[in-house]
Amino acid sequence: MNATRRLGLSIALAIFILDQLVKWIMTGPLDLLTVGTVELLPIFRFHFVPNYGVSMGFLTAGSETMRWALVALTAAIGTGVLVWLWRERNRFDVAALGLVLGGAAGNILDRVRFGYVVDFLDLHFGDFRPFLVFNVADAAITIGVLILLGRALFTRQANEPAENVNA
Repeated sequence: MNATRRLGLSIALAIFILDQLVKWIMTGPLDLLTVGTVELLPIFRFHFVPNYGVSMGFLTAGSETMRWALVALTAAIGTGVLVWLWRERNRFDVAALGLVLGGAAGNILDRVRFGYVVDFLDLHFGDFRPFLVFNVADAAITIGVLILLGRALFTRQANEPAENVNA
């Protein structure tokens, strides 16, 4: 296995382990399931939310069939990310794909184990919440996707000609 693949898979494994460790702390020792909310700062708290849907609450799993359909769908997407990571040669893109893959794996395991994804990070400014309650996996997926989008939009291969503005 080459160094680039090893980098991506190492990042994915690190994110997966970190995500599951933090979720275990939140639901185990901190017992956020019972406590519900722990205020840390005026703008940040731990607040337990079982997420039965996918990104931003879409496709909420209202039945066991839908739960397993979401597991299958997210596993298929995760497999696609793994194939992309395996074929990708750019280290920045591989690192970003590792973030996405590790986060996806963490959320898939939650859905298999609990039937929902454990969300608990709540950033808020009074009643304004720029994000839904999220977790480490969600943050890794978002950062990875933003890196990929940024690189796709703002970088160009050295041998790719600039667009002709006089055309």
